[in-house]
Amino acid sequence: MFQELNRGLPKLPTIRAYREMTPLKRREMREGLLYISPWLIGFFVFTFLPILASLIFSFMNLRITDGITSTPKFVGLDNYAQMVKDPQIWSISGGTRGSLWITLFFGAISLPVGILLPLGIALLMNARSLKGQMVFRSAFYMPYIIPFVAAVFLWGGMLNPESGWINRALISLGVPKESTPNWANDVNWVYPTYVIMGIWGIGNAMLIFLAGLQGVPTDLYDAAKVDGANGWQSFWKVTFPMISPVIFYNLVLGVVFLFQYFLVPLVVNQGTGRPGGATMFFNLYLYKTFFTFQNMSYGATMAWLLFFLILIVTVFLFWSAKYWVYYAGDKRS
Repeated sequence: MFQELNRGLPKLPTIRAYREMTPLKRREMREGLLYISPWLIGFFVFTFLPILASLIFSFMNLRITDGITSTPKFVGLDNYAQMVKDPQIWSISGGTRGSLWITLFFGAISLPVGILLPLGIALLMNARSLKGQMVFRSAFYMPYIIPFVAAVFLWGGMLNPESGWINRALISLGVPKESTPNWANDVNWVYPTYVIMGIWGIGNAMLIFLAGLQGVPTDLYDAAKVDGANGWQSFWKVTFPMISPVIFYNLVLGVVFLFQYFLVPLVVNQGTGRPGGATMFFNLYLYKTFFTFQNMSYGATMAWLLFFLILIVTVFLFWSAKYWVYYAGDKRS
């Protein structure tokens, strides 16, 4: 599996290989490193060093109290032991679910919508009989380019239970005011509210699906039609295999985004976890541990847990890809 992940990636030359290069090759390599040195320096200073620092912090007791930073002290695996026992992360019974289970539960609702809905819209956009395709494509994509924070504030106003125009429209249609949804302030409605807000930005995924659909050879559909395949059979036997790499790509992005879900509950519910702790997502709990409780060591420990969770799920997806993702011209053993 890891050989497949590394396929096509350039390999850094060894010292022996460098010595065996011609003077021209060595010059080209030095110039190439010089050109990418700004990125390498930026990556080292702003990405690699903070990652390394967070790993070191996870084995210490570093925290800030009343603006005073505590003296760093090595505590071994104490932070990890505390994290394993933290009900705010793992609890699945009693009153409030743990933040990890809240994240996974919401993902079970939002991830299928985030994959199936843009795929369905892309199928409609790809229909030859549809007039004004460019207008519809632009209309679906334009919300994606709006800053997400502004979109969240916009939806927060529209879904306001008192003054939002959605509830006003429901009331005008005859729905009693007391029966209108309380949206983000109701435990039963908060996740559908977040999903509705997420639908606002599906234009990018829709365009990616549309590009994949337009890359499917029409000869395959003609052959399927000659064999007597109906619409569903053509989709399952022709369309799905041919666009499975695109589905896989969007699925991986969706999973990573899910584990990092943060902005909507922070803006809409002010990061409080309301209603009833249902919006205390894992990444939000991590953020509050860092910047509200200022427990740097425990926050770093949670960040590494998040890293390993994303890594495990992503590796599993890449492993499963060999069973359902089709790459044209690729030989599988």
